Amino acid sequence: MIKICIIDGQGGGIGATVIKRLREFFEEQIEIIALGTNAIATAQMLKARANRGASGENAIARTVREVDLIIGPVGIIMANAMMGEVTPRMAEAVSSSSAKKFLIPLSQENAEIVGTASIPLPHLIDELIEIHLKPVFVRLKSNIEG
Repeated sequence: MIKICIIDGQGGGIGATVIKRLREFFEEQIEIIALGTNAIATAQMLKARANRGASGENAIARTVREVDLIIGPVGIIMANAMMGEVTPRMAEAVSSSSAKKFLIPLSQENAEIVGTASIPLPHLIDELIEIHLKPVFVRLKSNIEG
């Protein structure tokens, strides 16, 4: 089964929205692991039907080594992002993970990603699934089965 890690912080709203849409599309064909920078974010993602979840620096640093895909806002690769919730160790672990990363260009940080349009989160998630995840899912599934 393909393991997808969703990382979010603060209230977990972005992660919960992503998980709900992934469940609508992939149903139970994937394992979703919710990793929150705090317990509130993790709880919200678990309510959205993640298979399991954990919170904090060590949980993130360990788990990102064991998944196929990582999804989260761009701040998950920036030390001290999300009002300091993303520690330098978390950002390094996510950046260094061999998992394919899909970063949603939403950020409260003092950084702009050049070339991205200001698109509402639901449209970004649709693009994530339709353009990026469908082809990766087919490739990974064939590698696992074959």
